[in-house]
Amino acid sequence: MTEVSRPTQVADDFCEECGYEPELKRTLGSFQVFAVSFAFISVAVGVFGTYDDVLQNGGPVGIWLWPIVMVGQILVALVIAQFAARIPLSGSSYQWASRLVNPKVGWMFGWLTFCYLALGVVAVDNALASMAFMPLTGLEPNEDVARLITLVMLLIQAVLAIASTRIVGMINSVAVVVEVAIVVVLVIALGIAVAITGGGSVANLTSHGITEGTPNYFTIGGGLMIAMIMGLTTLVGFDSAANLAEEAKDPFRSVPRAIVGSVAVAGLLGMLFLIALTVAIDDIPKISASDSPVAAILRDQLGPVIEKVLLTAITFAFFGAGMVTLTTCSRIVYAMARDSRFPAHRLMRQINPRTQTPVPATILILVVGVILMVAMPGAALLKLITAGTILPVILYSLTTVLYLSVRSRLDRKEGGFDLGRYELPVAIGALAWCLFALFVLVTPAEALIPVLIVVGLLIAGGVYFAYLWVYNRKVLETELGGIKVLEH
Repeated sequence: MTEVSRPTQVADDFCEECGYEPELKRTLGSFQVFAVSFAFISVAVGVFGTYDDVLQNGGPVGIWLWPIVMVGQILVALVIAQFAARIPLSGSSYQWASRLVNPKVGWMFGWLTFCYLALGVVAVDNALASMAFMPLTGLEPNEDVARLITLVMLLIQAVLAIASTRIVGMINSVAVVVEVAIVVVLVIALGIAVAITGGGSVANLTSHGITEGTPNYFTIGGGLMIAMIMGLTTLVGFDSAANLAEEAKDPFRSVPRAIVGSVAVAGLLGMLFLIALTVAIDDIPKISASDSPVAAILRDQLGPVIEKVLLTAITFAFFGAGMVTLTTCSRIVYAMARDSRFPAHRLMRQINPRTQTPVPATILILVVGVILMVAMPGAALLKLITAGTILPVILYSLTTVLYLSVRSRLDRKEGGFDLGRYELPVAIGALAWCLFALFVLVTPAEALIPVLIVVGLLIAGGVYFAYLWVYNRKVLETELGGIKVLEH
């Protein structure tokens, strides 16, 4: 008979108090929980995919917007960690809002999270195909080929996620080690290459590059604001560890630490990576015009062989990020379905008794990805993916408002994660940051269609919410269990 550790038993008891029979297998240790959040953020993936936006809109000097985003996102992570330390259930903000306010508010959080993660899976895997795998294998840019590769990656990730959460954790752990190694090696290698060859310049760090003299550079929705999108689209998803809380061995401690630690470590590594890349640029106009400037810098400074090696590692990092996004999305579907608040909930709540994973929920995310890849034309797909960058900021804003509204009534657990007297200024700072970030994302003229898509997704969710309200209102008015997270 397998002995159950005390933290695991406490976590399982908490699930039962909430009205849930523990069905998911607790296999994730502290590092693996950290790896879930870190792999979702994936600094190498984010920088690889959005560095061209910085060069083309803000110039090389735009990298200094990154630490501003890092500080803002750490404030948000600290707020989210407060919830994760008290309610370690799959579904994260969906559960927090349902149990601390009411199920109707919780449903809104859950729907936003589902939309954001479902789009995120497609975004990551499509970028894997077009920006990493195809250059690695020498394939010419081709949208149809990229879509086919994306479908194959989605299928492989779904199979692995269904097979075992332990496999997901192992792959993510390896991906984290690989990604940290990528950044460290590149920072050192690029520094040595620049010193030996004389290519590149420290002056790049303050250069406006091809944006020099641009009339709308400092205006609202202008080039400098657009350049901030790199940080806003990369340093997100740190809350994904909370969605796998019911698979963590000691979620009360490991999950909040992973949430804060992942964004802090990713932010610092990302800044080092950006500085090294920017200093190593030998020809700013040429690199700025490249579809894949990071690969071009590596090729110019380190040669094609090293470029291929690093592209292999970056492809693996992309794969890990896609798989953890898919896994996280399946958990929000499962969490809502077991409360009868998701379409086809009787099917989506099912757990395979052998693998102890939510198979139907995982397959659903795969099907959504296939539909988007097959049915959406190129321009529309790009706009849909862009809409996915707005959703997490909306979700973080609402989560911070939720915390401010209930913080005075939250129980203080001995030894648990707690900001103490700093909680109010941190939460106010986080909310101010979220509102500013949302302003940055929606003000550019190019954001109109993504904003309308977000509105459309909310309307679609509202239709199903109305269905529940008319035909199954009980699930929106009652909550399972009676957890003790509020002081009485």
